[in-house]
Amino acid sequence: MWTGEGSRLEAREVRFDESFVEPPVVQIGLSMWDIGVNGNQRVDIKAVNVTREGFRAEFRTWGDTRVARVRASWIAVGPVPHLDDFSDD
Repeated sequence: MWTGEGSRLEAREVRFDESFVEPPVVQIGLSMWDIGVNGNQRVDIKAVNVTREGFRAEFRTWGDTRVARVRASWIAVGPVPHLDDFSDD
């Protein structure tokens, strides 16, 4: 994303170590960014398609923004299975 202009997207699939009982709430944010200072600094990061097993992290920029690198941190909060839970299996 250091070269070019206009809408650009980078995405990564994230898988949880354990499945949740239902899709969790995912909070995601930038923990580091290396962005050029000679243009506007426009960024958007979000978690999409959240399921019990994981989600897709999407980072976008647009216009004349130049991005060398970013780092994202996330946390997922929701119920997880317990050994004492009743199951039909």
